[in-house]
Amino acid sequence: MSKIKKNQAVPKGKWSGRFAQGIDPLALRFTQSISFDRRLYRQDIVGSLAHAKMLKKVGILTSAGHRKIQRGLTAILNEIEAGRFPFQEELEDIHRNIETSLISRIGAAGGKLHTARSRNDQVALDLRLYCREEAGRLLGAVADIETVLLGKARQFLGVVMPGYTHLQRAQPVLFSHHLLAYVEMFERDRARVRDAWGRLNILPLGSGALAGTTFPLDREFVARELGFDDVSHNSLDAVSDRDFAIELAAVGSIVMMHLSRLSEELILWSSTEFDFIKLPESFCTGSSMMPQKMNPDVPELVRGKTGRVFGHLTALLTLMKGLPLAYNKDLQEDKEAVFDLFDTVNSSLRVMTALLEGIRPNVPKMAAAAGDGFLVATDLADWLVKTGLDFRSAHEATARIVRHALETGKDLRDLSLADLKKFSPRFTAEVFRALDLKVAVNNRRVTGGTATANVLKEIKRLEKRLAPLSIQKKRP
Repeated sequence: MSKIKKNQAVPKGKWSGRFAQGIDPLALRFTQSISFDRRLYRQDIVGSLAHAKMLKKVGILTSAGHRKIQRGLTAILNEIEAGRFPFQEELEDIHRNIETSLISRIGAAGGKLHTARSRNDQVALDLRLYCREEAGRLLGAVADIETVLLGKARQFLGVVMPGYTHLQRAQPVLFSHHLLAYVEMFERDRARVRDAWGRLNILPLGSGALAGTTFPLDREFVARELGFDDVSHNSLDAVSDRDFAIELAAVGSIVMMHLSRLSEELILWSSTEFDFIKLPESFCTGSSMMPQKMNPDVPELVRGKTGRVFGHLTALLTLMKGLPLAYNKDLQEDKEAVFDLFDTVNSSLRVMTALLEGIRPNVPKMAAAAGDGFLVATDLADWLVKTGLDFRSAHEATARIVRHALETGKDLRDLSLADLKKFSPRFTAEVFRALDLKVAVNNRRVTGGTATANVLKEIKRLEKRLAPLSIQKKRP
């Protein structure tokens, strides 16, 4: 890409007829966006092709002029994708780079392409097209990680582990049930993308700079050509709206928050202190000093990148909070945040999906931790309630039993019936069945509970929800 050198004179560019001199090189370097918005080349050309087709339809372009524009834009697209297109910094942005090249190739016909169009509605279109593609890609990436989690949940259906509150062992749950909690989170993320889609898939082109245009455009035709559900209904809002990007940035932030929570658990579970899972070695690194180390770098970095994505959401909100209608140059700052946000979220999803395919639970270690006798204390209290005792009294009696067991160095299952009867005459030998680990898990048959039958039912339900996306996962 050609660049303006320090102190190099810059000639007056297009749209500079009212100016007596060219832009200062420092100002040009500061205001140019081609260094990053060149990424929108395909969206810009696709939008221009649809605009040109409409201009021909309404009689603004001749058939011959339309054909020249089509051929010229197609040639430019091919050159860019082949890495041969000479981007020029002095042309500021992707729109002027493409238009200038088009005019140099086909002459005056190229100059007619911008009829009834402003860079303001053009860039709004390009960004919507980009966000639309990325939203579809995000749906597919989230569905992929759900698929892996569901596969692991089915593969290790019978594995029991401790469930935690306050990071303290609380009650036994199925490892599969724990994994499905993340599937639920990601299902909400997919729903958020689909919900945002309705506000994203609106055509802004035809709004002009801010007030519309005097030309007899067929905006609905362009919307159909580009696959938009509707056209914008207020030109001032259309050229200055970035709500769609902010919504998707919020969705991306929530996705990263979920990935970060999952990363934190993988980091904890793979530590020597927990030793609940083994991470695939190909996703870990060693230490430069300590030869015994295997560090969980991938989940740690995903956890770290979450703050980066949150920062982009904050940047977009801050960018928009003080802007008067309609377009302002501030809006140029939206793109780098949006580009990096989608790149980060999608790469994080991909690498975590690949990592999860290789994890292995340490079944004996999980079972030993879940076998902590105090994890079934609630089941002991519930058993008393089922004999007719109120829950508060049952809770108090069980708490005293736990304290007694701790003082005597025993688990609940080590206590005899005579021991239990000291705290309540309601106890019978049947209580020991309730203290069995598998019974405790499978007694939680309420909808949403951790019983094996429930979890298997949920796996099947979620697999059906994901099945259609395996065919067409990149379209909302």
